[in-house]
Amino acid sequence: MTAATTLALLVLLVAGAGWLYLQLNGDITTFGADGLSRDRPAAGAGSNVLVIGSDSRAGGNRRLGGGEGDVGRSDTAFLLHVHGDGRHALAVSFPRDTLVEIPPCRLPDGRWTPPRSAAMFNSAFTVGGTAKGNPACTQNTVEALTGLRVDHTVVVDFAGFAALTTAVGGVPVCLPQDVHEGDLNPHLGAPGKLVFPRGPQTVSGQRALDYVRLRHGLGDGSDIGRIKRQQAFTAALVKKVRARGMNPSALLPLARAATAALTVDPGLGTADRLLAFALSMKDIDLHDTKFRTLPWRYQGARVAVVHPAADELWAALRADRTVDDLDAGGTGRSGAPDDGKAATPPPPAPPGTGIAVTVHNGTTVPGLAAHAAAELRAAGFTVLATGTAGSQQHATTLVAYGPGQQDRAQTVAQHFPGALLQPTPAPGIALTLGRDYADRPAAGGPPAPPAPADGAGRSADDDPCADLSYG
Repeated sequence: MTAATTLALLVLLVAGAGWLYLQLNGDITTFGADGLSRDRPAAGAGSNVLVIGSDSRAGGNRRLGGGEGDVGRSDTAFLLHVHGDGRHALAVSFPRDTLVEIPPCRLPDGRWTPPRSAAMFNSAFTVGGTAKGNPACTQNTVEALTGLRVDHTVVVDFAGFAALTTAVGGVPVCLPQDVHEGDLNPHLGAPGKLVFPRGPQTVSGQRALDYVRLRHGLGDGSDIGRIKRQQAFTAALVKKVRARGMNPSALLPLARAATAALTVDPGLGTADRLLAFALSMKDIDLHDTKFRTLPWRYQGARVAVVHPAADELWAALRADRTVDDLDAGGTGRSGAPDDGKAATPPPPAPPGTGIAVTVHNGTTVPGLAAHAAAELRAAGFTVLATGTAGSQQHATTLVAYGPGQQDRAQTVAQHFPGALLQPTPAPGIALTLGRDYADRPAAGGPPAPPAPADGAGRSADDDPCADLSYG
């Protein structure tokens, strides 16, 4: 779920109160549509919402640690595709350092810039050098990159994000290790004071902003690792909002914070349009919202798009197919309602259902076992334990299996291309990760391992958050 979906939910829940409806109408800020490309993709099945997180220092953002200077920059961005059935959605994140083609964009004086090649994705938002950025240019860039028509664009700034997390009463998160001031500001030159203690906790306001923006001290220090944390945080935020229920007195500050947080395209610029937007997503459950990152690989210090994986992803969305390759077109935008004649069959069980595995890190890459365990759990496997192998010099991933476990071991090996199978007299299945797993390219990029061992000698595989559903 995205901030846009959060907003939709909030407006929907409180839309019945006419007095509140009028208050919200006055809080909505829009950006001009005259900067949109003159050569846009055709409208397709489903709908697409571009969400941009801005680190502008304009207004109340300066005290919260916005970007340097007076030019607004995009700190994060993702595209939410709402499938035509109105029940499924996919959010695709764009790493800000991704090298892309930026099409012509409109400057504040009305002139159009020439196209740029091999430019960083987040630089599109800076075209024109204004404090509030250039959402239309980022939208043009996404449409050119994906071939998908963006129906709506919303921009969330730091102050609005902080206010929303405060209004909801904080969001539960969990940190695998302590985080200090020096992790927030690497130029400090010293660890500094403790900012986030290791373990589960609730964050809001400035602390929530620090958590989602943190790059150093958690994970591998990359923007990719931070994206995964932001996706999980967004899901936890929506879950917290939904848990508050329908109490108008509780929802009023949330709705105010949500509308004040956003700058939207003219198509969402009034309360009635926001309500229609909300109604289009009212049947989407959090469990039916998937998060992905644009298929990528490192190119020096930057990120390059991986083809044909990215092309296949955009083609699937243009065809309104889910990441599970299901047709989610439903009735579409103008189709007839479901007559109930063709019941949807239940989804098949995950491939790992009923298969238990222990996972060992056979490399010197920290946190690899925890990363693989998360992948296995997502595929339905039961992970009995994680740890470090006796040798950390394994070049190839190994799946060892006991008597009668060969078929199940082969199922495990299918998730680790190139893995070797080895029968042993010991019962059960043991996965030992090799360097091939650490180095492999994946649809969402190579594994982003959690942080290395901390000062107390705990390894990253001793993760206090491994079995908790926090962001």
